[in-house]
Amino acid sequence: MAAYGLIPLPSSVRPGSGEFTLTAGTALDAPPELAAVAAWLRSALGPATGCALLPSGAGIPGAAGDGAGADADADAERAAGGEGRIVLALGPGLAAEEFRLRITPSGVRITGGDAAGVFYGAQTLRLLLPPAALRRAPVAGGPLTVPATEIEDRPRYGWRGCMLDVARHFMPKADLLRFIDLLALHRLNVLHLHLTDDQGWRVEIAKYPRLTSVGGWRSSSMLGSRQHETFLPRPHGGFYTADDVREIVAYAAERYVTVVPEIDLPGHTQAAVAAYPWLAPEAVDRPDTADAPGVADGPDTADGAEPAGGAGPVGVRAAWGLSPHCLDVTSAAALDFCRDVLDEVMELFPGSHVGIGGDECPGDARSRAAFVTALAEHVTGRGRVPYAWDEILECGAVPGVTVAAWRGPDAAAVAARAGHQVVSCPDMSVYFDYRQSELPDEPIPVGPPLSLQDVHAFEPEPAGLTAGERSRVIGAQCNVWTEHMDTPRAVDYMVFPRLCAFAEVVWSADRAPYPDFARRLEAHTARLDALGVEYRPAAGPRPWQSRPDAPGWPISKARREAMVAEFGVGKHRG
Repeated sequence: MAAYGLIPLPSSVRPGSGEFTLTAGTALDAPPELAAVAAWLRSALGPATGCALLPSGAGIPGAAGDGAGADADADAERAAGGEGRIVLALGPGLAAEEFRLRITPSGVRITGGDAAGVFYGAQTLRLLLPPAALRRAPVAGGPLTVPATEIEDRPRYGWRGCMLDVARHFMPKADLLRFIDLLALHRLNVLHLHLTDDQGWRVEIAKYPRLTSVGGWRSSSMLGSRQHETFLPRPHGGFYTADDVREIVAYAAERYVTVVPEIDLPGHTQAAVAAYPWLAPEAVDRPDTADAPGVADGPDTADGAEPAGGAGPVGVRAAWGLSPHCLDVTSAAALDFCRDVLDEVMELFPGSHVGIGGDECPGDARSRAAFVTALAEHVTGRGRVPYAWDEILECGAVPGVTVAAWRGPDAAAVAARAGHQVVSCPDMSVYFDYRQSELPDEPIPVGPPLSLQDVHAFEPEPAGLTAGERSRVIGAQCNVWTEHMDTPRAVDYMVFPRLCAFAEVVWSADRAPYPDFARRLEAHTARLDALGVEYRPAAGPRPWQSRPDAPGWPISKARREAMVAEFGVGKHRG
């Protein structure tokens, strides 16, 4: 049985006898407060099964918390007995995101502590069906069946995230919506969108249109690792309009995924400086010699016409790596610009957290700390929670910030001990741009090897924390930096199946040994095949997944560990 190949591993699985058959006459009933989950389940199962899953019109025993204890159990038995239908319900006594899935030969009942819990139960039902049920049209003749079983499940963490960098390589909207579906399938509930960087600005800001008309594209990109200084002279760009963002946010919300925007400030802002040169200090108001040859560095236009890409004293950066061209952290105008941008972003993204970056900014440390603190206070003043990389720990006391701890376990420990809520994302455990093995044909191999087993072994809570400090680790996220992922196919290869292992880390409180996970993954990859996910095979890349044209720059784990140790996390500089 091996938990039916389910990933992530449920808390409890009790196999039953027989199976439930999904037919054209199968009904799906839900109370009004679960209408959205019911609509999603119909849309998810209908195309491949041919089943409309219409409501039966009958009452729903136990819906919306009707009954408790033994009475609720009796209601569940009646709902799953003799009616040949699927019933969705809310149940008292279940926590947020918790669910109970009961399948008998005569019916299915999914009870959740809230709508999200019911949704995760519905996703589990979907995974219990044959992989053909995940396709977009029928391919198998005859009815589909699901084994009789009872599954109880709940998440380990409330923040189960994935950071996707759409700044280095833009992901078109349709592909991003597909990516959200894959996150939801694996019960991740946060999509952290890295929307801006030196290499591109990807979100429309009405007050500053040049951020996308100029900052939204670059004339060329690096081919392979930056150490080789090779460029591909092909323009790259794209951005999400305000309506695109509204659609993405709503689509994600229907799948219980919160989109957390990140506007990386005040560093990683060369695209913004290219659009509005007055944002930069005069000391660096000059052409960027680190960019590719041939990038236009023409003068700014005074008549409002949009110049070619690379306009102004500095072009949108084509090279990877850290740019010296960032915002002037002593400028009141630059601070007002950031506040304006964040206000528009908060209008578009209604979630509790707003990313402000705070990482890898050159210049005077004291001025930078004051600037970042002002940004955090602005977000807090709007009733939101600022979310920043762990370099913010070097800005002194910035209260109310949730910290994305990427520079090793020490960063998470320092942040938790300082009283911050922490999202653990150490690079050597969850940076999915790192190569997946020592094989020479891994595409653009950079960083230390980060295998599937390495990800599965990740522990978000650093050793040595007190119980109170551990409670501040609200979850974890994997980070997908896309310098070397120029297509959604490349993202698929680098992310899957490592994201499957990560999902188990953040969802399953009782993590099974790796061999058990690997056995379940064999069944799960058939689901990924049905969904069209071009994951990395266990034996290594397929010939077309390698990139002999783009050389990498691999380093050893020991070398990376030494680099992380040199960071001096948590020390106030300046």
